[in-house]
Amino acid sequence: MMKLINGIHHVAMKCSNEEKYEEVINFYHEVLQLEILRTWDTGTMIKVGNEIIEVFNDAEDELPQGMIRHFALATDEVDACVEAVREAGYEITVEPKDIVIPSQPGFPARIAFCNGPLGEEIEFFQEK
Repeated sequence: MMKLINGIHHVAMKCSNEEKYEEVINFYHEVLQLEILRTWDTGTMIKVGNEIIEVFNDAEDELPQGMIRHFALATDEVDACVEAVREAGYEITVEPKDIVIPSQPGFPARIAFCNGPLGEEIEFFQEK
């Protein structure tokens, strides 16, 4: 059977003003040290491993949290991510902790959550 989907290409976010747009770009590029892949008049693509976070600067109004509960960024350094986010002044909503997802077989991980500049919920996820 042919595989139709190969993975997530990108997650998109919209900013309602230039100040918020610059804050979002700074958060992902400077704080989390992700590479800017390309920019254009109304947006920026930021490389996250093999995927992309796409940020637009052309929302007409503030956007409420949508149907996506959160997105998880794979990392080998959950605690370092939390430290960088905290130092930059953003809220850590779940402190780093070890968990085991009760699947068969169990799936051990280290996780933490924060809120990004647009209120987006971000999980830092480290497979163990």
